[in-house]
Amino acid sequence: MQASSTLRLDAQPVDYALVALYFLFVLGIGLLARRRVSSSIDFFLSGRSLPAWVTGLAFISANLGAVEIMGMSANGAEYGFPTFHYFWIGAVPAMLFLGVVMMPFYYGSKVRSVPEFMRRRFGTGAHLVNALSFAIAQVLIAGVNLYLLGSILNVLLGWPLWVSVIVAAVIVLSYITLGGLSAAIYNEVLQFFVIVAALLPLTLVGLHKAGGWPGFRDKVTASPGGAEQLESWPGTALSGFSNNFLSVVGIVFGLGFVLSFGYWTTNFVEVQRALATHSISAARRTPIIGAYPKMFIPLIVVIPGMISAVLVPQMREYKAAVTADPNFSGDDVTYNQALLYLMKDVLPNGLLGVGLAGLLAAFMAGMAANISAFNTVFSYDLWQQYVRRDRPDGYYLTVGRLATVGATVAAIGTAFIAGNFSNMMDYLQTLFSFFNAPLFATFILGMFWKRMTPTAGWMGLVFGTLSAIVVFILHKTDVFEMSGQGSSFVAAGVAFVVDIAVSVAVTQVTTSKPDAELVGLVYSETPKQLRHDPDEAGLPWYQRPVLLAGIALVLVIALNIIVG
Repeated sequence: MQASSTLRLDAQPVDYALVALYFLFVLGIGLLARRRVSSSIDFFLSGRSLPAWVTGLAFISANLGAVEIMGMSANGAEYGFPTFHYFWIGAVPAMLFLGVVMMPFYYGSKVRSVPEFMRRRFGTGAHLVNALSFAIAQVLIAGVNLYLLGSILNVLLGWPLWVSVIVAAVIVLSYITLGGLSAAIYNEVLQFFVIVAALLPLTLVGLHKAGGWPGFRDKVTASPGGAEQLESWPGTALSGFSNNFLSVVGIVFGLGFVLSFGYWTTNFVEVQRALATHSISAARRTPIIGAYPKMFIPLIVVIPGMISAVLVPQMREYKAAVTADPNFSGDDVTYNQALLYLMKDVLPNGLLGVGLAGLLAAFMAGMAANISAFNTVFSYDLWQQYVRRDRPDGYYLTVGRLATVGATVAAIGTAFIAGNFSNMMDYLQTLFSFFNAPLFATFILGMFWKRMTPTAGWMGLVFGTLSAIVVFILHKTDVFEMSGQGSSFVAAGVAFVVDIAVSVAVTQVTTSKPDAELVGLVYSETPKQLRHDPDEAGLPWYQRPVLLAGIALVLVIALNIIVG
């Protein structure tokens, strides 16, 4: 894997000064957060004391890593408006469901992680499968963020990519090891505002240079892909289905239901932020508050990718070549670099420094979220459960810090796997179809069907994951062909269906847990008072989770209709 030798950002001292100032703030937050860490709960879950607005912004910022910034801008450059589905179909509905339905179970049961919930519901078999697959996935996804973080340092400073990756890893490692989840969350709040401050001017300046909105539309219509890029439905280029009806079904079921709900409702990276709040009501509001900015983030992420594809000569040539020959290799140019090329072309010095700080913030937020979730699951769900039980709390705090170092070192290795993909979203959606889709099937069935057995829990997970891997192998070996990210949608759908089928079949021949052991874990066995904050009725309207979720749902439906 080679870094780009031609893409070099023309940064001046003012840009370097802004980036250096940002790093000082990040490390300062880590040092301040260290003072609050006196126990493992402080390190892993911020002592369950943070307000909902802080965790709500952190909830979104944790996802504003490589997936959102580079991956979605790459998708925008390649597909256009259909990329909006990752937000309005593939995120917001699942976030609202998490807040309204699932968060009371997570928070009310006082679990410290999602795998711990699995252990209480299904026993050690499903717990071990979930904890191991989650840990592996976090190291792989942290590598994506680290690779792109190193790429920024490479194009900014001209360092070799391997040096850039190691330096980037050390910076993130420093503040997570110092302050744990609190350092990650407060940095994520800072990073949210830095990211918006970087991407909003980039979008506005880019649109101005493209001739405003009318000029932008004309240029996109005349580019490879044509006017279809300005319509979100049916999204055939994104889904890989040539049939319009199948494309809509693939997007709604594969992305909108299986991949989306699998990611947002069972991914501990996100759930961990809500668990750090002070009450059930605050925990429920966390993903719902996050849904509001999530709706509008595509306007400053997807649109710049599209602008880059029609405005930047290197990106225009690359897109034309790939459209003519899907096997074309772009040497130094890939869709992942759409945002960097646009920044180089349109941002003046000073704003370029803000833009660079925003990208660094995004990748650090993403990697820190993965690492902080990994160290919690490794310490509580693997080490404490299966290796060393009943040790003093300080022992697990030390294990968590060592796990942080280990995960960062492992992420340096996985960063170079990520570099082999021209569109990072292809890689990430593949990982999500392996790990998140079957987990969601097990969760949703186990939470609403008390008859489901512990054996069915782990067997469904194993067979669901294996089926997704089989679909991936069949696609890679050309047994079936599908463009776009449709193969990941298919793999996710197959994994979900196989998991459900195996779970139902195994449940028929194995023994269920007694009803008394399912209180707080299964909907029908959990009294209403355990699923609700007793003080919620006295909250003002803007703090009531169900009302906030209803308003958000109306807004996201309106956005889907308006954009079409």
